Amino acid sequence: MIRLAALALPLLVQIPAGSYRPLYSTAGEARVAVATFRMDRDYVSRRSFAAFVVAHPAWRRDSVRRVFADEGYLANWAGPLDAGTATSPERPVTQVSWFAARAYCAAQGSRLPTVDEWEYVAAASATQRDASSDPAFRQHVLALYATRAARAADAGPVHERNAYGVRDLHGAVWEWTLDFNSVVVGDDSRASGSGANARDNHLYCASAALGATDPSNYPAFLRSAVRAGLTARTTMASLGFRCAA
Repeated sequence: MIRLAALALPLLVQIPAGSYRPLYSTAGEARVAVATFRMDRDYVSRRSFAAFVVAHPAWRRDSVRRVFADEGYLANWAGPLDAGTATSPERPVTQVSWFAARAYCAAQGSRLPTVDEWEYVAAASATQRDASSDPAFRQHVLALYATRAARAADAGPVHERNAYGVRDLHGAVWEWTLDFNSVVVGDDSRASGSGANARDNHLYCASAALGATDPSNYPAFLRSAVRAGLTARTTMASLGFRCAA
């Protein structure tokens, strides 16, 4: 069983204000402004989430209400309080729902990052804060996505640090965002197709590349496709999270 004593506090990286080019955009919205915020340097680990479950029994595998997580919730753990020894306790926690991820971040005095915040940071390569148009960077990200399953089963994340100092945004697992779905965050403007977030309606239609700001940005399409298939109860072996503030 993973030992829970002496857990280190997460390291939050200060992210400066800036802008990024969203995959989908309303008319005239070439770039989206992102205010300064902080993001966890690393994904939430099995060890850290196990400590959270001990402190908040309602989020134990054998206690969680099904309205907040599907049947796969923490199914890869050896027991309700045992994240197991088959994989490293520092591997990313997976098979957690959006509700559970949000509760974890709230318990740390933080929150999940928004889609805009996550994508803004994810556009950074090791040397450039905005490498989203760099073909070599895109190809590298695609290669990381293609080999995730093998790393999860054996070698583990690659621990790559980007220009902001944030690690493994691409090299570990897909990650929850606060506003992946307007239904669960209550953003009426998005649900009605109006307002600044109306561009996200494209995530839920079959016309994938229609209206995309850059049809060659395949990594962004993959992330959008994953988010479009999620509900707040969803758990996946390849889906984890990190927090922001």
